[in-house]
Amino acid sequence: MSVVTRPGLALALSLLAGVSLTALADQEPPKNPLPLDELRTFTGVLDAVKQDYVEPIKEKDLLENAIRGMLSNLDPHSAYLDAEAFQDLQIGTSGEFGGLGIEVGQENGFIKVIAPIDDTPAQRAGVRAGDLIIRLDDASVKGMALSDAIARMRGKANTAITLTILREGAKKPLKIKLVREVIQVKSVKDRLLEPGFGYLRITQFQARTAPNLEEGLQALEKQNQGPLKGLILDLRNNPGGVLNGAVDVADEFLEEGTIVQTKGRDASSEQTFKATAGDLLNKAPMIVMVNGGSASASEIVAGALQDHRRALVLGERTFGKGSVQTILPLGNGAAVKLTTARYYTPNGRSIQAEGIKPDIELKSLKVATDDGAGDGLVKESDLNGHLRNDGGNGTGPAPTDAVPTPNTPVADNDLAQRDYQLYEALNMLKGMTLLHSRNEPASSPPAAPGGKG
Repeated sequence: MSVVTRPGLALALSLLAGVSLTALADQEPPKNPLPLDELRTFTGVLDAVKQDYVEPIKEKDLLENAIRGMLSNLDPHSAYLDAEAFQDLQIGTSGEFGGLGIEVGQENGFIKVIAPIDDTPAQRAGVRAGDLIIRLDDASVKGMALSDAIARMRGKANTAITLTILREGAKKPLKIKLVREVIQVKSVKDRLLEPGFGYLRITQFQARTAPNLEEGLQALEKQNQGPLKGLILDLRNNPGGVLNGAVDVADEFLEEGTIVQTKGRDASSEQTFKATAGDLLNKAPMIVMVNGGSASASEIVAGALQDHRRALVLGERTFGKGSVQTILPLGNGAAVKLTTARYYTPNGRSIQAEGIKPDIELKSLKVATDDGAGDGLVKESDLNGHLRNDGGNGTGPAPTDAVPTPNTPVADNDLAQRDYQLYEALNMLKGMTLLHSRNEPASSPPAAPGGKG
């Protein structure tokens, strides 16, 4: 290893030390004094790299890399966000951006349309799932990174862009001119599993997730032509998002009490978030589905509903990210994402590195169809001369609200094969609904739809 010592560097360090000590000589020592020796070392290394590294490097890049290194050694979630990363984070948490409204992927070097988002410029212009985008204005996308293509399609509202598209069955490429709009991405998907039983999936927590959830629930009640008997809230593989978004969602189903507490070194990081009166489901049974991909804000919601016994948590132990990150914008368009607190469930549980343990643990399984061979056991009906069933067993007809067993068919016959956890959650919810209805006073009138007002 060859080492080159430059006298000029030693002189520069001695001058730096002289200036620093002189400037601080007449001042009172600060409460948290700067580590001068370490700063001199850092300045010396910076100068050495600038002057002697084999290739020239911009000072800006060196300093940004130094900041990244400083933050990356704190914990896995603290980070330096350059201007582009900060903008992407803002888009992800707000759910709004200027663009065309297309979900895209990459295929054979081109940009493939996965699906146009409803009521967006792309959908109204006739962009279809499966279309291949080969040019954005005059720029070919062949070999272009997907992130770069997305950045080109996004932009200020009321600005235009022309897509050149290859479509199956079309004899030549299609050119479609689109005008960008403010796109609002909904983080909530809704589905009526069976009459009376709704399903809401939250993909991530954004600023407008709670209003989106209210809209989804209203859509389910409209489709059901009345209030729901029960609801499944699916938080599987939800990586988290905005803390306030999680608090607002939990508040939709809680009448009172603590939702989450945050505690950190600084007194300003200690906060307690409380529920307000009103339950969107009017206390109808709920199941929250989680797995190892449910993290952060998802764990806040699951933990709050579990501690208040408002919902049954079903699935697999969650990720265990029990920390809060604060975004500190910098003057150059960049920002620092810094872990500033831990959060605690209403019962005071810290789930950091532990996760939320489901009330009912159920792994994701693949279910094969029955080949119809049966279990091979002989039944009464197989015996020669067996007595026929006359239907008169003294109990009357079987109750229509009997607790379903795992083999009870649901409206979607292949649900067990496509999503076994959801299939079992639905069966469990039916049983909870039956128990709930039997515990209600017979004279109680139907509850009116709830809301937070």
